[in-house]
Parts: sequence; structure tokens; C-alpha cells
Amino acid sequence: MTVQANMAGLPEFTRQAITGLPSLSLTALGNSQTTGLALATDFNVFTTVASSTGCQLPWGIDGATSGPVQIGDSITVVNHGANALSVYPQSGGKIANGSANAAFSVSATKLADFTYIGGGNWAAAVSA
Repeated sequence: MTVQANMAGLPEFTRQAITGLPSLSLTALGNSQTTGLALATDFNVFTTVASSTGCQLPWGIDGATSGPVQIGDSITVVNHGANALSVYPQSGGKIANGSANAAFSVSATKLADFTYIGGGNWAAAVSA
């Protein structure tokens, strides 16, 4: 039996967290913050990662920015590619309290969870 829920009014990533919307077999793009592949779902598996390529986390929704994620929402990135994956915040944002706009490297065969903490900034946890 299929269960349907009324999700009108919920933010996109909240609906995705409930229903589970993965992006599988992604290819990393670009070599900068502005050219990285824009992530559109909350669970992202990269199978093709050329050297120096990457992706970009979405905008958060709070007083500083307007986007599809709220404070506390998480994005998972899995790197099944051959090279390290560069993960970028949106312009002006930081990942793991690094420098503004700097890439966060996810090594091949690793999984990283990024949690939005507001102001365009993300916390990060990487698998061992």
C-alpha cells in the first residue's frame, strides 16, 4: 500500500528528506565555485570525478540567504570517483569554518555529510 502525505508548504529539501530523492551516477564538473555541478538533491553519489572537478552546495534559507535548505538540513555527498571531489559553498559561504568560498575536499571512496548552519555556512563530517 502506498502512503501519501500532504506536503504542501514544506520546503523542498524537507519533502525530499521524507520521500528520499537521491541523485545517482553524477559527474563532477568545473574547477571552481561557479562552475561546479549544482547539487539538487539531499543524497548525491558521484561516480565520475576527474582531477580538480567538483560540485556546489545549495543556498540556505535564513536571514542572510534565500534557498532550498533550512538550518539543520543535511546534504550527503558520496565520492565513488577516482579523484578527490571539491565541494564548494555558495558565494561568501564557508564549509567546516574554512576560508570563505574555499573548496572542501572529499577523497575518493569517502562519504561526507554537510549540515547547513546558517549564513551560507556548512558543518562537515567525513567517513573514516
